[in-house]
Amino acid sequence: MPARTAGRGGALDERPFHAWLRTELTGPSRGLLGLGDDAAAVPTPPGLVAVLTTDALVEGTHFRADSPPDLVGAAAANVSLSDLAAKGARPVALLLALLAPPGTPRRWAEAVVRGADGAGRRAGAPLVGGDTKPSPTPTVVSFAMGWGRPDRLAPRTGARPGDILATTGTVGQGGLAAHRLRVAPKAGPRHRRALRDLLTVTPRVAEGMALVPHAHAMLDTSDGIADAVHLLAEASGCRILVEDRRLPYVAGLSAAARTAPGRRRIAFYGGDYELLAAIPASSLAAATRAVQEAGGRLTPVGQVVSGAGAGLQTAGRIVPLPSGGWRPFGARRTDLP
Repeated sequence: MPARTAGRGGALDERPFHAWLRTELTGPSRGLLGLGDDAAAVPTPPGLVAVLTTDALVEGTHFRADSPPDLVGAAAANVSLSDLAAKGARPVALLLALLAPPGTPRRWAEAVVRGADGAGRRAGAPLVGGDTKPSPTPTVVSFAMGWGRPDRLAPRTGARPGDILATTGTVGQGGLAAHRLRVAPKAGPRHRRALRDLLTVTPRVAEGMALVPHAHAMLDTSDGIADAVHLLAEASGCRILVEDRRLPYVAGLSAAARTAPGRRRIAFYGGDYELLAAIPASSLAAATRAVQEAGGRLTPVGQVVSGAGAGLQTAGRIVPLPSGGWRPFGARRTDLP
């Protein structure tokens, strides 16, 4: 049954849905005011600053009508949590705005909320508030807040010549999931698995907190590692060289594309949500150990040098690094998975 056809539970209605939220999501972790109030209130620890971020997932751009709603909610939360991870912040609270067409089944909205709250609670940021509004296009807007040290925020502007560029996890997971969805049959287990893979986002929160004491700069690879490298080079006013042979490509990439350019198109597509950090060479060993102790892995993939732009070292030469990356305002609907 399609995700938003009428069915058990009736259509979404704001007041009853908010009443369900107040009874479903309870406890002291929800803040000082509790769900359903005009705003949320969270105590601020001394000596720390609030790190804030927001994202939106839109049907037709980021997920499909037949995507599991609990995974849509979890992905909405996790993409914002990934931004907090990129600043080394400790997540503490999540808010969610749910925009849906009139007639949307309430059970779809409930599943989105449960998915988002579950993802937030796993990271230490339970759902503390939000909003619901009618909209022609289903959209889930997430807002996450965390605590960070003002002297340890690893801004994009901080990379310096001599730094080592390193990434957590693998490269190409999001692109491979999108590729598999494109080539999968329109129904069946391969299609369902590809839908789930495309919405599987693992925010590297523990790795971010472990990395931030050692990193000059850090950002997540939500739009792909190549796009992140270009953003980092531009923001920091330096040149970044990436070594193709050192990139930790996700398993299955070679089977999806036979040529190096084809593999890079998939690998640089976006949706990886790993952390990319510029780390002083003298701190690389300590940073690697810290990430390992946090349960992750860190792979050096390049270096920061003087100059501008980004290059890819491959086959003994340096070529311009393809920008790659997801462009929501530049993509045609027919290009979407």
